[in-house]
Amino acid sequence: MITTIITLGILAGLFGLLLGYAAIKFKIEGDPVVDKVDAILPQQQCGKCGYPGCKPYAEAVVVKNEEINRCPPGGETAMLAIANLLDREPRPLEGEYQEPPLQLAVIDESACIGCTLCIKACPVDAILGSAKHMHTVIDQECTGCELCVAPCPVDCITMMIVPQTTTTWKWPYPVIPLVKTE
Repeated sequence: MITTIITLGILAGLFGLLLGYAAIKFKIEGDPVVDKVDAILPQQQCGKCGYPGCKPYAEAVVVKNEEINRCPPGGETAMLAIANLLDREPRPLEGEYQEPPLQLAVIDESACIGCTLCIKACPVDAILGSAKHMHTVIDQECTGCELCVAPCPVDCITMMIVPQTTTTWKWPYPVIPLVKTE
């Protein structure tokens, strides 16, 4: 009995040393600036910027000098924070990258068949439900990314625009045209 305990203790110590050495030897260094930019982004993983998620977009902004105004969910707030961090000129969101109006997903619960495809597609877990039961959206968690709409086989999910109130309204980004004088 004692020999078994001593043997297991020695093995545990050896494996601990081996894992500690492997953690030091195979440590992956990350770029701290990429991590800071990634922390600013909203983490919706919606792909509206043209990249599969927030981390690849952050890497492209830092390494490849990608435009900082391509994150519609982050909007003006994220763009200004990234511009400040990277000491770049802030640019307004334009074209397909414009900040969309605030919207929420709404599920027609009478038409929902409980397939759970929308739950799997939601990157922020804002949809509540289980298999073969109706689902509903948690309004406070929904970011309006529209990723749950496409997978729904019965089209019971619609996006509703949230009306502008004093709590949802914000000042528009001022665009001042610069004129070159000679």
